[in-house]
Amino acid sequence: MNKHLEEIAANRSFGGWHKRFRHRSTVLDCEMEFGVYLPPSAEKGPVPVLWWLSGLTCTDENFMQKAGAHQVASELGIAIVCPDTSPRGTDLPGEHDSYDFGSGAGFYLNAATDPWRRHYRMYDYVTDELPAVVSGDLPVNDVQGISGHSMGGHGALVCALKNPGRYRSLSAFAPISNPTRCAWGEKAFTGYLGDDRNQWKDWDATELIGNNGCDLEILVDQGEADNFLKEGQLRPESLEKACQASSTPLNLRMQPGYDHSYFFIATFIEDHLQHHGRFLR
Repeated sequence: MNKHLEEIAANRSFGGWHKRFRHRSTVLDCEMEFGVYLPPSAEKGPVPVLWWLSGLTCTDENFMQKAGAHQVASELGIAIVCPDTSPRGTDLPGEHDSYDFGSGAGFYLNAATDPWRRHYRMYDYVTDELPAVVSGDLPVNDVQGISGHSMGGHGALVCALKNPGRYRSLSAFAPISNPTRCAWGEKAFTGYLGDDRNQWKDWDATELIGNNGCDLEILVDQGEADNFLKEGQLRPESLEKACQASSTPLNLRMQPGYDHSYFFIATFIEDHLQHHGRFLR
């Protein structure tokens, strides 16, 4: 293992291993931690990998401890890699003042304004640097899928749409589908990207699909009792319209009674893993 990749935790789980690692990120210019689930089949050779991008305020530990994904991932022979949601330890002015901007809220984009541009390059980290670290030191192959929740659902959609052919499967739970038209997105994009709204469109899944479409079959689950849906933060209807206009295959499932929590994710995570398994195995 690369001497710069430090294993900080390991737990046996459904015949495989949940491990956590620390490394120095050149892209983010700080120390970062991430989580990995390796199925039993990884002991025999490299396995496909599903990238999971978490939502606002989360770290890699939320999904690994709450989603209940290990058993199905073990059966399917799929590794899961969970990055953190922002740079850590940079202590920029105002970085820790609110839950929806700064620490825990990197929005999986590359910041273009000071002081954020030095550290807040989560898009480059998730799509380039961390995959290189993982593939260089862990038993995974180049067959990849991507998924995520809320801000991470936004990130999963954007990463897949900006890298056609990179990922073989795509899904999301309650994604921020049209961030240029919701309060969360407007706040984050103004801070990270500046006031030019034309630049914002490069990080908006609805805009990207509307312009270019997508060849992947997208699975999205959205709870109907999600307070953030009611507040207009998620806007799945905008994503649906863009997919229809671009002939992009979207399976948008509105789930009665479900909210934005990990109870919602745990309920439908097997469906998503099976969806990814169709394309990754």
